[in-house]
Amino acid sequence: MFLLKLILRNSLRHKLRTVLTMLAVAVAVLAFGMLRCMVDAWYAGVDAAAANRLIARNAISLNFFLPLSYKEKIRQVEGVAGVAYGNWFGGIYIDEKNFFANFAMDMKSFLGLYPEFQLAGSQKKALLTDRKGAVVGEKLAKRFGWKIGDTVTLRGTIFPGNWDFTIRAIYKGRDKNIDETQFIFHWDYLNEKLKTMNAAKGADSIGWYIIAVAKPELAAEVAQRVDKLFKNSMAETLTETEKAFQMSFVSMTETILTAVQLVSFLVIFIILAVVANTMAMTARERIREYSVFRSLGFEPLYIFMMIAGESVFITIVGGGIAIACTFPAVKGFGDYMSAYLPVFNVSLETIALDAVISLAVGLLASIIPLWYTLKIRIADGLRAIA
Repeated sequence: MFLLKLILRNSLRHKLRTVLTMLAVAVAVLAFGMLRCMVDAWYAGVDAAAANRLIARNAISLNFFLPLSYKEKIRQVEGVAGVAYGNWFGGIYIDEKNFFANFAMDMKSFLGLYPEFQLAGSQKKALLTDRKGAVVGEKLAKRFGWKIGDTVTLRGTIFPGNWDFTIRAIYKGRDKNIDETQFIFHWDYLNEKLKTMNAAKGADSIGWYIIAVAKPELAAEVAQRVDKLFKNSMAETLTETEKAFQMSFVSMTETILTAVQLVSFLVIFIILAVVANTMAMTARERIREYSVFRSLGFEPLYIFMMIAGESVFITIVGGGIAIACTFPAVKGFGDYMSAYLPVFNVSLETIALDAVISLAVGLLASIIPLWYTLKIRIADGLRAIA
């Protein structure tokens, strides 16, 4: 108890220095946490991928379509439990700055394969019976103030023209890493309108197939069977797990992710230097006091607990402030950047890492002051002038 009181009083001896150091730690840990949340957001789609779903696309590129006739052939492949399909629509709502993902999907099959997209039963029924109906994520609906029954017009880029849709359902994610900023409508509506427009590109064509396998352990085998089925055809397929499919997009920005992670750890090294400098100044000022303790027979371990305790106290308080500020900061930043980072949450791993780093910085920052204190002879320490 005496040691704890001593640590607290020593920490508050220079209040301004202590407060400024705590704030510096808080800013650094908060920055580290935000950067880690950004990395997690980048991998949100990968984390949300199901082990029992495969994605089959054109082997050349996603820019090339697959025939609609592949659906029944894929369904008959051994190990396949269900098939859905869709196209990236790429529509623009009013202005290019209002970006959000929008897809044309085989709605009934799609909802069956994605139970993590939760919507009310009455909304689902209305959605499935309206060809021009669309389902949107809750975050997207809040962003634009959309309600059930509203008409939304998207300007096509891949498929030219103005396309009118009626909001029939608003979905919520079952898990917090589910993207709630998507706009999904009936593929049949897209296909029928393309036929009336005599579109040379897009009618009866599929961007990708979503394949549900009976058992996750059969995924690799089923993928090989599907690709073998269409080998040497006019449109060969590349079938991979949903996770691998999502990772292919993340890998395009791998350099950026690496840079973000390096910066996050660089922030920690900087704050370690700041705290170590603070503790070194403290040790020099109190070298006579520590020498008195040593002359009275106190062991080096006790001196270490005094110095390390003060350092850890400063960093833990600073880290605690950072953790408390992380939640509102992440919410505000996530709402502002929802168009580009649809899933931006604080994970338990990030909070735990913030706490561990705060403790580690406090301990590491006390090593040099401790070494400086113990290397000086007691007589020299007693003669020292702070």
